[in-house]
Amino acid sequence: MSMLHIVGLGPGDPDSIPLGSYEIMRRGFPVVLRTQEHPAAKRLQELGIAYETCDHLYEACDTFDAVYEAIVARLLELAEGHPHVVYAVPGHPLVAERAVQMLLTRPHPGVEIEIGPGQSFLDLAVARVGIDPVEGLLLLDALALRHDQLNPRLHTFIAQVYDPAVASDVKLTLMELYPDEYEVVMIRAAGVRDEERIERVPLYEIDRLAWVDHLATLYVPPAKDPAVLYRDLHEAPRIVEVLRGPNGCPWDRKQTHASLRKYVVEEAYEVADAIDEGHPDHLAEELGDLLLQILLHARIAEEAGEFTLRDVFAGLASKLVRRHPHVFGDEVAKTADDVRGIWEQVKQDERRNEEREESALSGVKLAGPALAVAQAVQKAAARVGFDWSDEADVWQKVKEEMNELDIERRRDPRDAAKLAAEAGDALFAVVNLCRFLDLDAEAVLAQATRRFVRRFRYVEERLRSNGESWETVSPEALDAYWNEAKIAFSQSN
Repeated sequence: MSMLHIVGLGPGDPDSIPLGSYEIMRRGFPVVLRTQEHPAAKRLQELGIAYETCDHLYEACDTFDAVYEAIVARLLELAEGHPHVVYAVPGHPLVAERAVQMLLTRPHPGVEIEIGPGQSFLDLAVARVGIDPVEGLLLLDALALRHDQLNPRLHTFIAQVYDPAVASDVKLTLMELYPDEYEVVMIRAAGVRDEERIERVPLYEIDRLAWVDHLATLYVPPAKDPAVLYRDLHEAPRIVEVLRGPNGCPWDRKQTHASLRKYVVEEAYEVADAIDEGHPDHLAEELGDLLLQILLHARIAEEAGEFTLRDVFAGLASKLVRRHPHVFGDEVAKTADDVRGIWEQVKQDERRNEEREESALSGVKLAGPALAVAQAVQKAAARVGFDWSDEADVWQKVKEEMNELDIERRRDPRDAAKLAAEAGDALFAVVNLCRFLDLDAEAVLAQATRRFVRRFRYVEERLRSNGESWETVSPEALDAYWNEAKIAFSQSN
């Protein structure tokens, strides 16, 4: 069994190399430095400690991942011929050292890993900017930085800002959340005498600092400006929580799933309208309004102990992965038709797993515009013979339902539940009539609404042109204007 000793050289100052690291490197074992580009390397030479480095691998490999793979391969090769091998890295062995993590997470028969001492660059960087990490700290890798890792409420350190090119990539990622002028701190060689450099600069300038190199770390302070915080994905849910809280908004606090139902539909239609309009800013605004409805429903459900916003996200993520086996699994799809077939098969499997009883209405989606759903339900029922025999029967049903509505209205105009039931029956009967007349009820009503809007605006214009108002105009004049509007738009839908 060979022993691979992994030790740290400290953050940079040769005097900060841990004594334990010195001792194990002086025992005559083969020593491998990840890089000679570290102030401690010169001290090792002065002490007569022989070593080899991995710097040539950075030149030979096309990617950093390839470099780390090559480092691991070299260390294991040495371990095959020596009972002890020392691998020395800048800072601490377990901080920002990808090759070390690869060695720890992959089994290597015959090789035992021992993690030795080391002081992380983070210790000195934190001290230099004077913060308490317990307030909340993010440590991220500049070479693998993603915008979804960012949290503007936390102290953020981004390590391994190797050069201006890497700094440029970091800048572009940070600018998805922070403004161009946001003040950040670039720290180089923290704690190294004569080499330390700390400079506060606007974010947009970090790739213009010519002195940025492998010893550079970027510090991004927590944000306090609402303009920054509002861009964080967690901020809107937090605001909704406040609105629903004891000292929140009375309107928001009284809402329920049922009371918000109409707003969900309304906001969805406004999103569709913004898409048709083709204005990106308007679409972004309407998507925000629709998202508010989702956040409100999730918050109401969380307060009731039903589910949380994280459950919503988890369910969506699981469904997306499950329904895209051609992306996340072994299925193959080369065309949109292939994808459609896979999608339908997955949905069928899901329905079978739900173990619902089959129904003639199983294929009808009850979610959608009420008129369109009603017509779809009626068509599905008609396919199995549950239908009126002719159009006259449908006419009779419409009259019957209208009469029942009128009777209920006269009996008790304050019984909203009964009135709603009778009005719904009447609407359902009219939808049936539209189906028998081969008309799309949804389109018919939309056309009628547009006609009303055009005619109404015509009447408004007539009032303005005659110096009249809704309060002063006579009923007879209104009738006359309305008839003019009907004639003016008689040729349009």
